[in-house]
Amino acid sequence: MAYKDYYRILGVSRGASKEEIKKAYRRLALKYHPDRNKSPDAEERFKEISEAYAVLSDDEKRRQYDLLGHEGIGARYTPEDLFRDIDFEEIFRDLGFGGFDRIFDLLFRRGPGAEHARRGADLRYDLEVGLEDVAKGGVANLRIPVREECPVCRGTGAKPGTSKKTCPRCKGTGRIERSQTSGYATFVQITPCDHCRGSGLVIEDPCRECGGTGSVNIVRSVEVNIPPGVEDGSSLLLKGRGEPGLNGGPPGDLYVMIHVKPHPLFKRRGSDLIYETGVNMVKAALGGDIEVPTLLGGKVRISIPPGTQTGAVFRKGGYGLPSMGGGRGDLLVKVRVETPINLTPRARQLLKELERELK
Repeated sequence: MAYKDYYRILGVSRGASKEEIKKAYRRLALKYHPDRNKSPDAEERFKEISEAYAVLSDDEKRRQYDLLGHEGIGARYTPEDLFRDIDFEEIFRDLGFGGFDRIFDLLFRRGPGAEHARRGADLRYDLEVGLEDVAKGGVANLRIPVREECPVCRGTGAKPGTSKKTCPRCKGTGRIERSQTSGYATFVQITPCDHCRGSGLVIEDPCRECGGTGSVNIVRSVEVNIPPGVEDGSSLLLKGRGEPGLNGGPPGDLYVMIHVKPHPLFKRRGSDLIYETGVNMVKAALGGDIEVPTLLGGKVRISIPPGTQTGAVFRKGGYGLPSMGGGRGDLLVKVRVETPINLTPRARQLLKELERELK
């Protein structure tokens, strides 16, 4: 599914204040505003950061996003609703950008008849890996559903041999203006054209392959390298492996979210592994050696000193997980002293003798 992290897009933390969010937006708007940045993807980046700001600067929209993600926002708000209460004049007044009309053109319209490049959507894939995969690393083969450009109409949405036409409702402007006079004042409301969805163009004869959408669903095979020592909850970024861009725009990125499955024997603490084992009370009292399993097979010997108590931890260096920064963690063996339940008469007699000896 398409995935948008509005906090990452603006470069702020999830606990960022409204003022921090506004400062981040102004900084990025100055960098990516198409009037100043002529790179092919600047306009799409400007729209992306504006969308992120529209959501995170509003308490209710931000709460909905934190709860449901950007898909929940898209289902609840139209583009007009997202930007309705934002005072772009105030935000951009001292940056030298145009007023609302210019911002509207950038957010909802690309100029009469224009089909500018648009960056593809980012994708998210949740990948479960075992603790053994963390220890060794490896390659995972993913099958990811994506939207690709329709091979028949090549993304236009129109039947081959035909083309999009100027929208008859908005005359190609992509917006509808409604005027209302009250006393001596006239108010003009500008909204995206609902007939062409702000594009200024309509498809009269849609492509049969994609139904006029310009894209089709496919399943793409992607190989991802799992680095040794990868942490649970971390993400792997595959640049350019998201959904393809439109009209020559760059593709989005793929974020692979790592989830490490619980192991039946070992627990993880950073690059160390923790293994709990029982030791009978005689060995705990007298000391000796025990054997414990390792993550990748085989056993190692651990020396238990005399007088070992429950909760004692013994370290076996180099038998943990590899660290992302280099080196390797240790195997920590946590001891649980066990007392016998079923005693033979002889064992009971010996324990009584021991009790008298220890008094």
